[in-house]
Amino acid sequence: MPDCILFAYPLDGDPPRRLTESHEIAQGLAAPEPVWIHMAFDDPGTAPWIEENLAYLPEAAREALLAGETRPRANVVGDGVLVILRGVNLNPGAEPEDMVSVRLWVEDGRIISISRRPLVSISELSDEIAAGLGPRRAGDLLCALIDRINARIDDYLTTLDEEGTRLEAEVLREPDKTLRARVTDMRGELVDVRRFMLPQREAVGRLSRGGAAVLTEEDTGRLGEDHDRLQRAVEEAESLRDRMVVVSDELTTALSDRLNRNLYLLSMISAIFLPLGVLTGLMGINLAGMPGAEWPPAFWVFTGLLVVIVILQVAVLRALKWL
Repeated sequence: MPDCILFAYPLDGDPPRRLTESHEIAQGLAAPEPVWIHMAFDDPGTAPWIEENLAYLPEAAREALLAGETRPRANVVGDGVLVILRGVNLNPGAEPEDMVSVRLWVEDGRIISISRRPLVSISELSDEIAAGLGPRRAGDLLCALIDRINARIDDYLTTLDEEGTRLEAEVLREPDKTLRARVTDMRGELVDVRRFMLPQREAVGRLSRGGAAVLTEEDTGRLGEDHDRLQRAVEEAESLRDRMVVVSDELTTALSDRLNRNLYLLSMISAIFLPLGVLTGLMGINLAGMPGAEWPPAFWVFTGLLVVIVILQVAVLRALKWL
């Protein structure tokens, strides 16, 4: 099998079998029986193999499969449908919001998918097909893949919602400046996810309205449910984003209040001790004629006077409700 092809399965194989030779895969794709191949976008052999063996595909489909940057969309081209989706990145060490792009060309006799990085939903489907439990039609496979991608998005949003609830509780219970980075990170994640969920919702909605020969009435019904599910996911992401804005404002207010209290306390301390500093400085100058310089109890009398002044200041501040 060429390195650019990660796997190739006939959907109606009984028993299930895996195509391994390049010419066998090319012949299977040209035959009327449905065959699914998944390719590695970054492999240098991907583009040449497609140009050599899939020249009969519409030019728009070949260009989209090999495009460097993509956004979710769905277009009916001839008898097939071009679909570009984004799935949550569950690869080790990756950020889930760094969503994995998968490009698909789907028609009755062939399904060609390409991704730059592994996608759990694709791995699950390929394992099911290898076990003889997977979809048997191209349209069914597309619906199953979208179902799994949506399920991962729902799980990810549930995780974000739980983290958001914890952040809200921590901000209300014990606001701390270290929480600001966590709130900012979550808002960034929601922006990234929502950026791809909106066009993906429109793409699935486009498929659910029919018009593609490869999709049966049952398929469009399933896609309609997937569209509604994505709509709810978008609304949940927007709601969580708004909650994080409120949490950020509450955190800013709480930290500002704490800073203001600290500054107020320092100003009260300064108000109390500034007059004492003036008096002690005045009485500490080394000039002749200082009162009490020759009187032994003078120090204790002066200290007592300072204590009385402090008591009077505190009493006045309390009377004014400044303390």
